[in-house]
Amino acid sequence: MADSVWATRKQRLLAHMKESGIDAALITAPINIYYFTGFLSDPHERFLALFLDARSDEELLFVPELDAEAARQTGTAARLVPLSDTDDPYAKLRAQGAAGSCGSLGVEKGCVTLEKAERFGEAFPNARFVDVTGFIDSLRVRKTEEEIANVKLAVETIEQVVEYAAGRAVVGMTELELTAELEYQMKRLGAEKPSFESIVLTGKRSALPHGVPEAVPIAAGDFLLIDIGVKVQGYCSDITRTFLMGEGTPEQENIYRTVLAANEAGIAAVRLGAAAAEVDRAARNVIAAAGYGEYFTHRVGHGFGMDIHEFPSLHGENAHPLEPGMLFTIEPGIYVPSIGGVRIEDDVYLREDGTVQVLTGYPKDLIRLGV
Repeated sequence: MADSVWATRKQRLLAHMKESGIDAALITAPINIYYFTGFLSDPHERFLALFLDARSDEELLFVPELDAEAARQTGTAARLVPLSDTDDPYAKLRAQGAAGSCGSLGVEKGCVTLEKAERFGEAFPNARFVDVTGFIDSLRVRKTEEEIANVKLAVETIEQVVEYAAGRAVVGMTELELTAELEYQMKRLGAEKPSFESIVLTGKRSALPHGVPEAVPIAAGDFLLIDIGVKVQGYCSDITRTFLMGEGTPEQENIYRTVLAANEAGIAAVRLGAAAAEVDRAARNVIAAAGYGEYFTHRVGHGFGMDIHEFPSLHGENAHPLEPGMLFTIEPGIYVPSIGGVRIEDDVYLREDGTVQVLTGYPKDLIRLGV
């Protein structure tokens, strides 16, 4: 993305800080640092932080020394402060002239451990902490068309992987074997990495919504549930399709048709201003009417973008209205322990003009493999 994108995002945060009387902010979540600077890094145990001073518009990126060159090449921060492995990053913070006079410090509350809070207090001894997470989320939730172009690349990539899965999965192959092949395909097709731990489950294990693939062989007559995603150019995709190995039973067909109808009802309920809860209820009512209500055990969807789970959460108690630019999943499921589970998940974008765009296009009719 153009440098102006990162600069605009920082200016919006600085404007909010000035309006709210927040002297400075210390952003420590790596994905938020990427959002504001274009530099993406996993610092592991090392210190990484973006310092913004609303009084002077000063901008400092504290970065591990081993990542400093990468930050210079890919980031847009005005000034870098490299930190060696023997440096005390909080002493470096304290050494900044603005630290002592800072009366209020914006932080991401969910990222600040007790240890960090104590060290921040040492570095900014006169500052009270103010949570800026909500404002950052309000920026990130409104995806631009440029961001969606990256999401579409991630969707196109993962749908090729799903198509490969449909052609490769056979009776006798284990969940782990298929998972390994799919993750190889992700890399071969240019993905940076999976956007979350891949879920490949068969038989009764497909009734585990977040089950972990094991050395369990695929058997005839079983559901095969595949929930996978990739990151491309910093943005995620997330798709679930459920296949049937062979003919199956009438009840399996009924479960599948019910989930598909719920998926379509959820998508149909998406509109500007609708409460997130309405989308959940639209899908959930279909499943309940079919007699499977107790087997739908999670929310109908979640926001995503740079992270695989972002605001909003589409659950039955969320009255927050759907806003322009929101990107989220619609993924109802039925999980019957004695039979197995079906989940059908699509990625949905609510455009600025109010139109609804389903980004995932992989077929959703029941596909039987190995017949």
